[in-house]
Amino acid sequence: MSEQTSGWEGLLDPGEEILWQGRPDGAIVFRPRNVMMFFFGLMFAGFALFWMIMASQAGGAFWMFGLLHFSVGVGISFGGIWGPAYKRRHTWYTLTNQRAFIASDMPIVGKKLQSYPITREMVLEFVDEPLASVHFANKRKRTKNGSYLVPIGFERIADGRDVYRMMRDIQRADRQKDRSADNA
Repeated sequence: MSEQTSGWEGLLDPGEEILWQGRPDGAIVFRPRNVMMFFFGLMFAGFALFWMIMASQAGGAFWMFGLLHFSVGVGISFGGIWGPAYKRRHTWYTLTNQRAFIASDMPIVGKKLQSYPITREMVLEFVDEPLASVHFANKRKRTKNGSYLVPIGFERIADGRDVYRMMRDIQRADRQKDRSADNA
């Protein structure tokens, strides 16, 4: 068994071959949403700190109730910036001639492997940036005011253009296979 397929025993279908493996860039990325959450969290933590100082002047341990709010504010501030980078550092990608895999190994949550069959109906989205992304699925997130779609795919990869081309080739081969079956 080749080094590339070791560890994949029992996971790959017969005839399925690994075409590409990679990892996302683990750098911290400042996006508008992250910056807004950072400042919101700072204001939240700042107000809690102000409240704790004022409550401590009254004496007693009542000021300690502000620690929870202070911690939440700090978590909101820094979680939105470091959280996604941390998650990417614990993620691996694999593309086979039939499926796209996203594997993660997060502390507490554990190991998770998601598989997405590549079909001709699959909508591929290529995000052309210095570190490109190839999206091939969506996950619906619910909020109290409705829901929104979160794209799923290979995020922030150096060879995104090549991976996108490989996925398009797999879709073309799937179409040709269907045409051959229709003509038979």
